[in-house]
Amino acid sequence: MIDVKQVTRYFGQVAAVTDISFQVEKGEIIGFLGPNAAGKTTTMRVLTTYLPATSGTATIAGFDVHEQSMEVRKRIGYLPENPPLYQEMRVRDYLNFVAKIKGIESKNMSTAVGEAMEKTAITDVKTRVIKHLSKGYKQRVGLAQAIVHNPEVLVLDEPTVGLDPKQIIEVRELIKGLAGDHTIILSTHILPEVSMTCERVVIIDKGKVVAEDTPENLTKNLSGSQQLTLSIGGPVKEIKENLLKIKGVESVTAKENVNNDSSTLIIESKGKDEIRPIIAKAIVEKGWSLYEMKSRDMSLEDVFLHLTTKEEGPVQ
Repeated sequence: MIDVKQVTRYFGQVAAVTDISFQVEKGEIIGFLGPNAAGKTTTMRVLTTYLPATSGTATIAGFDVHEQSMEVRKRIGYLPENPPLYQEMRVRDYLNFVAKIKGIESKNMSTAVGEAMEKTAITDVKTRVIKHLSKGYKQRVGLAQAIVHNPEVLVLDEPTVGLDPKQIIEVRELIKGLAGDHTIILSTHILPEVSMTCERVVIIDKGKVVAEDTPENLTKNLSGSQQLTLSIGGPVKEIKENLLKIKGVESVTAKENVNNDSSTLIIESKGKDEIRPIIAKAIVEKGWSLYEMKSRDMSLEDVFLHLTTKEEGPVQ
């Protein structure tokens, strides 16, 4: 449905994105994730024909976004970070206006607008002036204008920015409900949006794709590390020195508990080999008491931070 190949976009001498490549299958919802200024919005604007790529190609439903931009526009719905709303218009009038612009025939307009309002749960405010709506409802109206012509592809750029926690949950559920009927690219830097909404993730940093997989596989395969929390009875300094000698142990941080009977140690390890039995054996052989050992795999947030702060590229 969407095929992006080596897209590069320069602004003057500065490359906003470099050799961006990814694919999105029909009916899939994909998270386009990255920190601020990573190149997400530039990529979205190329896909939605707002900006031409300096080099590379991108197609939507088989149509080139540059050479066949009008065909592409018929097949996409776009919700930019700031929804394109006419504040003085009433909700239904605005959506009728948008529907007309998008080529919906008059005989089908009432049905199309009604379905868009129903899907985005704004029927109860259809006669309200847009400027009098809450931020959450304005975002819903923006989403309604993106889907009013029932496009094959939805491109949503930071759809929950500026919303309160309740509004975020509501908009998130709306987006999840649209998956399957529409192919969706969700551009965001908010990690819960990805974990709770998307089937697959593309992480971009400094204008380049640094990882692409399901959220589960990213946390499992890209992390290459784990964190252990231990509660141990024994001399802290000596315990740390011995644990640091174990292959795969990167760091050991110790914090003495208040009762002084035990210490809590945080162990960071590299590699995918299971080191818990080795650590347990080393502690027992020294005659120290092991009260507890808990494992914590890297979360999507950990992976994201690692990928977007590394200087030498993505995790191997």
